[in-house]
Amino acid sequence: MTLSDERFRPDHATAAQTVADALAQLILSELAPGSTLPSEAELAARYDVSRLTIREAVKLLEGRGLLVIARGRKAVVREPDGAAFGDFLTSIIRYDPKGLFDLVDVRLSLEVQSATLAAKRATRAGIAAIESELQGMRDTVGPGGINMSPEQELEFHTHDVGFHEAVALASGNRVLGFLFEAMAQPLREGFFISRRGHEQRGHTMLDTIAAHQRIVDCIKAGNGRAAAEAMRVHLKDTERDIRVALSQLARNPAPPAA
Repeated sequence: MTLSDERFRPDHATAAQTVADALAQLILSELAPGSTLPSEAELAARYDVSRLTIREAVKLLEGRGLLVIARGRKAVVREPDGAAFGDFLTSIIRYDPKGLFDLVDVRLSLEVQSATLAAKRATRAGIAAIESELQGMRDTVGPGGINMSPEQELEFHTHDVGFHEAVALASGNRVLGFLFEAMAQPLREGFFISRRGHEQRGHTMLDTIAAHQRIVDCIKAGNGRAAAEAMRVHLKDTERDIRVALSQLARNPAPPAA
């Protein structure tokens, strides 16, 4: 059977998928980012399939974000990139209100753990990074904590995201750090919504800063249990804010665009 005939075999797609799964394991366990895959001929011999099957398996892995294929060159193992994950989360919270609560559920699992680990493992540099983001939040808000311009609010939320990412990085867990880098944009969009509910509940940005300060204090004290509880309380408050904001939006929907 020639290479062109192989495309019409009913098991061809399955073969390409099987090879793609095997190659994914090879990439994740043995190949560093930036390294190249063996040639199509070598891979075809290794997995006892045609070069066409190898080519399609490689395309599948490119679609998964594991490989980069330059014209006329071998496939290269891609640096880890959370962009696809971040885009997925952003689309969820934009088009499905329930996605905001799903994101809070995920944050409760991840951030309670990151706060616990940060209290045990944070270095001086890690704590300094957390405090720097918190100071950025203070500098943006000013003494009153209300009536911020859109530019100030964006800057505040950017520092807020940076705070949570810094806690994750201070945990010493690379997976947590990667996930929070990927979640930056959806978190920022969620913060804009939760702030509306925060105000409806009679709170200001100064209350938000105080909640973050409690988390920092527990981390600096090396008290993992208290850091976890401070983070959990903060995130449950965020969940209440979102619920109030969405309820208000349901009662007073925005007018349709002209």
